[in-house]
Amino acid sequence: MTRTLTEAGAGTPPAQRLSSLDVTVLAGGPSVEREVSLESGKMVRDALKRLDHHAIMLDIREDDLTALSVPADVVFIALHGTFGEDGTLQRTLEERNIAYTGSDAGASALAMDKVNTKTRLIEREIPTPLFDLVKAGRVAQCAEERELPAVVKPRASGSSVDTFIARDRSALAAALETVVSRYGSALVERYIDGPELTVGILDGAALPVCQIRTKREFYDYDAKYVDDDTEYLFDIDLPGELLARVQELSVRANDAIGCRDFARVDWMIDGETLDPYLIEINTIPGFTSHSLLPKSAAQVGVSFDDLCQRVVELGMKRASD
Repeated sequence: MTRTLTEAGAGTPPAQRLSSLDVTVLAGGPSVEREVSLESGKMVRDALKRLDHHAIMLDIREDDLTALSVPADVVFIALHGTFGEDGTLQRTLEERNIAYTGSDAGASALAMDKVNTKTRLIEREIPTPLFDLVKAGRVAQCAEERELPAVVKPRASGSSVDTFIARDRSALAAALETVVSRYGSALVERYIDGPELTVGILDGAALPVCQIRTKREFYDYDAKYVDDDTEYLFDIDLPGELLARVQELSVRANDAIGCRDFARVDWMIDGETLDPYLIEINTIPGFTSHSLLPKSAAQVGVSFDDLCQRVVELGMKRASD
């Protein structure tokens, strides 16, 4: 049976919570998701302060690791994208024996690389859309031969930055040229037309399934972080067996990649067959007012503050083991 947070319990009772910890929240960083990371970091820092921790938020870059010189019981990583989410920072923290939250360097690097992630999923018989990795020499061929519509995106990026849905040959060629010129290659996936779902994972347990509805063509950067009319639904008009299956597969995928503490698994459902397809796994999902992991946790009584506390305690538990 799939482990869900409802079955596992909502969290640590207040009387047993760790408090007065020195916590460094790392946010910002060098990636294209910098602004989102800064918002996540501020919200996490403020939550930890409300919980009576000594929390500070510091910016960090690969060429400026000053933030790691500040003594801390644990580092809460609220960075998204390159450097902060791809295993680079995690490896540095491990080398310095600094306790931190979230997945380790190996799992972070694997999840950030969509091609390697999909390869692992296929090995574990977890459904994911058919894909191809296209470099400059194959752009024209792919634009002429690829089944349409198709999704074009970077191999290693997040927040739907530089992600395109191409519905005709000219749009596909333009999307491929854009992504290949910026990243050196482009991941091209079969387009799945149907409901979009996401499943938060907390300490290895599945949170309730959330359906995303946006008035945009797809759940892009603006729909994620700017729009106020994006809908997040927990009363979902899909078969219960399908939702349970998506939760079960999400936990399997989380384990297959080796994620720990928290993650978010994104799905598309084929509108005709109702077959689920895993799109990607996020090892450091957002902690903003628009973010999905906190919304899902709230459905089982885990407030934003409780969520931050739980994550900190998971990081501290490893440090004491």
